[in-house]
Amino acid sequence: MTKHKCRFCDAPLTESFCDLGMSPLSNAYLRPEDLDRMEPFYPLHAYVCGECFLVQLEEFESPQQIFSDYAYFSSFSDSWLKHAQTYAEQMIARFSIAGGHQVVEIASNDGYLLRNFVARGIPSLGIEPAENVARVAEENGVPTWTRFFGRETARELVAAGKQADLMAANNVLAHVPDINDFVAGIKIALKSGGVMTIEFPHLLRLMAGNQFDTIYHEHFSYLSLISTEKILAHHGLTIFDVEELGTHGGSLRLYVRHAENAALPVSAQVAAVRQAEREAGLDVLATYAGFHERVKETKRKLLVFLIEAKAQGKRIVGYGAPAKGNTLLNYCGIRTDFLDFTVDLSPHKQGRFLPGTHIPILAPEAIAEARPDYVLILPWNLRDEIQQQMAHIREWGGQFVVPIPEVCVLP
Repeated sequence: MTKHKCRFCDAPLTESFCDLGMSPLSNAYLRPEDLDRMEPFYPLHAYVCGECFLVQLEEFESPQQIFSDYAYFSSFSDSWLKHAQTYAEQMIARFSIAGGHQVVEIASNDGYLLRNFVARGIPSLGIEPAENVARVAEENGVPTWTRFFGRETARELVAAGKQADLMAANNVLAHVPDINDFVAGIKIALKSGGVMTIEFPHLLRLMAGNQFDTIYHEHFSYLSLISTEKILAHHGLTIFDVEELGTHGGSLRLYVRHAENAALPVSAQVAAVRQAEREAGLDVLATYAGFHERVKETKRKLLVFLIEAKAQGKRIVGYGAPAKGNTLLNYCGIRTDFLDFTVDLSPHKQGRFLPGTHIPILAPEAIAEARPDYVLILPWNLRDEIQQQMAHIREWGGQFVVPIPEVCVLP
């Protein structure tokens, strides 16, 4: 039992969804000089609200602490860049976005998405709280405001004449502790006839695919259509269409308008996804109760594989240093006794160490030098892209391993 309240509806949070023990912030990568210092760990325990079915973590660190100096740069994934390019092409075609319109992206990172609009001469503005990341976006020609988004920033947009015809929020709604302030800001910043798109990992897919590693402190909320629809409606916004995407293990893209904008009718797909969630029991508390047992079984199977491989003298390294990987490794207690190192394409992570486990992060070339027997793919959602990049491991008999939904050695 807990006295904590739902971040949307303020109902008491008493129902546990998944308890992953104590864990550091998943993007708090360590420099060599940090290794001998105390490292903060926080409870990683997700609850589900019995009133609105929003799955959520408590807030232990402020967004300012988490995101002011951020190690994640979107442009280091080819598949994600392609996703952004396709998005821009689709939005321009569907909503006739042109040079007389204003595009705004919330949590715009290094400009990976907006640069597709800038290249077409469409006025674009990014809102990005991480100064180091926003600086890269500016250098790449994407105008960027360095601040968090909410009511205050939305009013600044209106005052500056930058109210949006198209707003995008990819994988950010889950990252805001004050979800009501964020959504209220959308209502203010979106033009009366404007369109907002919101993408997030789908809770239905998280549960079906046992994707517990996507639970980490930077993700304050875990979203379904059922819960998100309630939050948006409370602030005068309506979902008029929805797409199911393959990104991040299965995501939703919501198309959102002002409730009073009847020019954009609600598609049948909204009812279809809502019905699929109800058939899966996402509006019934009992559905959430069994998830943690599946998580524990996945942990056991992964550890059995690693223990047996090490007992046979096999060498194992990781690929990637994603936040989800840090949840997995810390929950399972996997350190350098199992993984010699991991590698990452981002130079912003190379030379650092994973939080909690202190596994070193090297450049991808280190894998060819080490010639390991197994490469554990930590960003399993990019498994196809990584298998193509690292296909040469098969030259010495190396094999790829994915840990989610349960450990599997890829052929």
